[in-house]
Amino acid sequence: QVQLEESGGGLVQAGGSLRLSCAASGRTSSSDYMTWFRQAPGKEREFVATITWNGNLGYLNSVMGRFTVSRDNAKNTVYLQMNSLKPEDTAVYYCAAGPTGAYRNWLSYRYWGQGTQVTVSS
Repeated sequence: QVQLEESGGGLVQAGGSLRLSCAASGRTSSSDYMTWFRQAPGKEREFVATITWNGNLGYLNSVMGRFTVSRDNAKNTVYLQMNSLKPEDTAVYYCAAGPTGAYRNWLSYRYWGQGTQVTVSS
């Protein structure tokens, strides 16, 4: 079992920055994907970025160059640094772990945090 807890969301103006954190506890493994998804009102949950405990990365095309995912293995924590935020980045951001299938598919994940709201005003 893995427990995930996100923090760091909030309200920011377009062009601003936020850093999200996801603290993991329980049975994490060195090959497991830790992934950020987001869900805007009326839209499907969307892959944003992923990192494995040994450093493999993946990003949604529209956030590449603006968002950076990183991790602190000693703290079992994953971060999502979001720069140059746009109103279309507004969503609830979720941390997920333990995929059993394609890592970009939210249906593959067994473990989820509660989500943190990110709102970008224009």
